[in-house]
Amino acid sequence: GGMLLLFAAGAALVWANSPWASAYRAVSEFTVGPESLHLQLSVASWAADGLLAIFFFVVGLELKREFVAGDLRDPARAALPIAAAIGGMIVPAAIFIGVNLTAGEPENLGGWAVPIATDIAFALAVLAVVSTHLPTALRTFLLTLAVMDDLLAIIVIAAFYTDHLALGPLALALVPGGLFAVAVQRGLTRWWVLLPLGAATWALVHASGIHATVAGVVLGFTVPVIGRHACAEHFEHRLRPVSAGVAVPVFAFFAAGVTVGGLAGLADGLRHPVTVGVMAGLVFGKPIGVFITTFLLAKFTKATLDDDLAWRDVLGVALLAGIGFTVSLLIGELAFGYGTVTGADAKIGVLVGSLVAGALAAVVLVSRNAAHRRIHERETADADGDGVPDVYEP
Repeated sequence: GGMLLLFAAGAALVWANSPWASAYRAVSEFTVGPESLHLQLSVASWAADGLLAIFFFVVGLELKREFVAGDLRDPARAALPIAAAIGGMIVPAAIFIGVNLTAGEPENLGGWAVPIATDIAFALAVLAVVSTHLPTALRTFLLTLAVMDDLLAIIVIAAFYTDHLALGPLALALVPGGLFAVAVQRGLTRWWVLLPLGAATWALVHASGIHATVAGVVLGFTVPVIGRHACAEHFEHRLRPVSAGVAVPVFAFFAAGVTVGGLAGLADGLRHPVTVGVMAGLVFGKPIGVFITTFLLAKFTKATLDDDLAWRDVLGVALLAGIGFTVSLLIGELAFGYGTVTGADAKIGVLVGSLVAGALAAVVLVSRNAAHRRIHERETADADGDGVPDVYEP
């Protein structure tokens, strides 16, 4: 999924900066959908509002599983990654605000939330590529951190990026949403029943003014994880390939295609306060917030790291958290609008900042992978633990 995301974003950047850039914009801005239902949206909007609802539905399933049967169920184990997620949102937001206030452009402060998100798919892709001997606890820490990060990002989207709120459609959304919840709680998993109910809930939430992807998370929360009618794992198994293989890459294709105007335009974009604020937030703010919060909590409370983890491992995860991509691109569009110059600067910041953060994380994790490999080799060379290498023993 992470590789497909990267490929889609790269293809969009190439097309948007080619002689055929006007064709890319024409496809992105082509409108389709029933106007009578206020759903005549551009293709790019369908990707952001519609396809990403599938991604957020899977996120809702992950959140529900973690809270009910996963690491977030145990407060002692969940404390560090939860605190890390909170710190990893506060510091980059503060850096973004500071950069734009210092530059004398307070009109850009609406983008404070752009650098707060972590892209699970991309981060896990980097970890999978570099990890052969890294401890399992490292991946668990990253997953818990990223899942909590997603929950906080969803709350931010719902609370701060809702321009208007129409209570009528929102109240009506409770009807199909409630029927969806009743159906899954009773073990009904027929797509021809659930899909229309989910689509109706999504459409009504969209009409209410709340970003429609929030409907996906709420519906995901209704799916039972344990018990007689548990079907969360079934839905994840069916929908994760659609989410990672179709929904997120298609969204990235339409969200990442920013026309930079050649090297001169790219240089100008990289100097813009929005771009600088986003890049600094992702590359510096995220790891500082995640690492410092985790360290302070472990030092002054009873919360502890897993025995298999060292602080250098946490540094690698903290750098991985700076990979924003999907949710950061979405928040950038919500904050600055689709097709705006400032929105393009935010996209440049997200793309460059995520790539730099991913590269730095890879360097740290490769060195840690080598260290853990040497530890593993020493342990296997002295399996009985008597201090004498097994090769010298009869």
